[in-house]
Amino acid sequence: MKTLILYGTLGCHLCEQALVMIAPLVINEYNLVEVDISDSDELMARYGIRIPVVVMQESEAEIGWPFDTVRFLSFLQTSS
Repeated sequence: MKTLILYGTLGCHLCEQALVMIAPLVINEYNLVEVDISDSDELMARYGIRIPVVVMQESEAEIGWPFDTVRFLSFLQTSS
């Protein structure tokens, strides 16, 4: 099973919106891992102003906010 990483931070309302949108779309096909970027200086530097960001672990392809369901599903198809 492939892994998607959702980079965000606690209290980020956009991150919460992204999670609510993508979780039902990937529940049986992908492992979805949430990573709080505030725990890492490197991740803060990389994603701090771009969160939420979803990364396909295997291909390292990423999609940053804003995205909708159609754009996210397209990302999954092209990144797998």
